[in-house]
Amino acid sequence: QVQLVESGGGSVQAGGSLRLSCAASGYTYSGYCMGWFRQAPGKEREGVAFIGSYWNTGYADSVKGRFTISRDNGKNTLYLQMNSMKPEDSAMYYCARGRTGYCANWDTYNFWGQGTQVTVSS
Repeated sequence: QVQLVESGGGSVQAGGSLRLSCAASGYTYSGYCMGWFRQAPGKEREGVAFIGSYWNTGYADSVKGRFTISRDNGKNTLYLQMNSMKPEDSAMYYCARGRTGYCANWDTYNFWGQGTQVTVSS
């Protein structure tokens, strides 16, 4: 079955960096859109970044220029490099698998990991 396992979360000061990883298994990883989402307490879940099977990418306006999504199809792993972090980046971060060809549609992501917590202090 599809499994997604995130890692790499933690606490960092504003301006710092973290790299999240998501190990995927149970399906042909290279053929699907992959995305990162986040949810802060009291807020709705939001899409942060996506990457397609042809390495096409997209980002939420709030993270453009600071976050970079990438994938290693040989390792079945998704990454999110987060730089110049801000307190408002604090949230639970989730990786998810989306529907091929609809990467930019956040509603098509239907398999989720358990999440990894990111906390940014000012």
